Amino acid sequence: MKDAFGAPQSLLVLGGTSEIALATARRLIALRTRRVWLAGRPSPALDAAAAELRGRGADVRTVDFDALDSASHEVTLGKVFAEGDVDAVLMAFGVLGDQARDEEEPMAAVRVAQTNYTGAVSAGLVCAGALQAQGHGSLVVLSSVAGERARRADFIYGSSKAGLDAFAQGLGDALQGTGVQVMVVRPGFVRTRATAGLPEQPLATGPEDVAEAIVTGLRRRSETVWVPGSLRVVMAALRHLPRPLFRRLPV
Repeated sequence: MKDAFGAPQSLLVLGGTSEIALATARRLIALRTRRVWLAGRPSPALDAAAAELRGRGADVRTVDFDALDSASHEVTLGKVFAEGDVDAVLMAFGVLGDQARDEEEPMAAVRVAQTNYTGAVSAGLVCAGALQAQGHGSLVVLSSVAGERARRADFIYGSSKAGLDAFAQGLGDALQGTGVQVMVVRPGFVRTRATAGLPEQPLATGPEDVAEAIVTGLRRRSETVWVPGSLRVVMAALRHLPRPLFRRLPV
C-alpha cells in the first residue's frame, strides 16, 4: 500500500538497468519504498544497480527476466507476487533499434516490435492480473511521444510505442473500479546511454526529470503523464497537421 507520501511500499521494475527506472526507484526509496525487485537479464549492470539501491536502505532483489521470452513471464513474475503484495510495477524495458539498419533487416525490426510491444503486452497482462488479484496497485508504463505520430526518422520504434500506448490505455480502462491504476508516461527525447550520440531534440529532458514526473503522477493517481508537460500541447498540434506538412518538418 502507499504511505503518507503517496509512495508505494514495494516496487517491481521490469527493465532493471533502465536509467529512468533507477532514478525513479531512488526517489521512491527516499519516500520510504522499502522493497524493490529489479527484473532484467542477468548482468554486472543489474547486480550493480541492486547494490546501489541497497546502499540507500531498500531490500533489493534481482529477478531473471527476458522481455522476448513471453512464455516465461507468468512463472517468473508470478514468483515475485507470491512473495507478497507489490504496490507498484514500473514497466521500463525497451529498445530504440537502428532505423536505417532495421529497414534493411526485417528481423531486426521484428525484434524491436517484439521487445517494445509483444513483450510488454505479455508482462503487462501478467502484472495487471496479479495486481487485480491482490486488490490494489499501480502499473506504470513507460511509453513515448514517438508513439503519438510516426516520423520518417524512427517509424519502426514509434509504431511499437504506439501499440504499447494504446494497449496500456485500454488496459487502464479495463481495470477501472478494481483498485488497480494504470499510468502511461510519455517522455520526449531523454538523455540516456541509449540516446548518446543522437541529435538532441527540442524539449529534451534527463532521467531525473522523468522520475520526478512519475513520482508526482503516482501521488496524483494520474492516468497520463507527459515529460515535459508542454509536450501535451505540442503533440496535440502535430497530431492534426496534414501529412504533407508533417513530412516537411525537421523532426
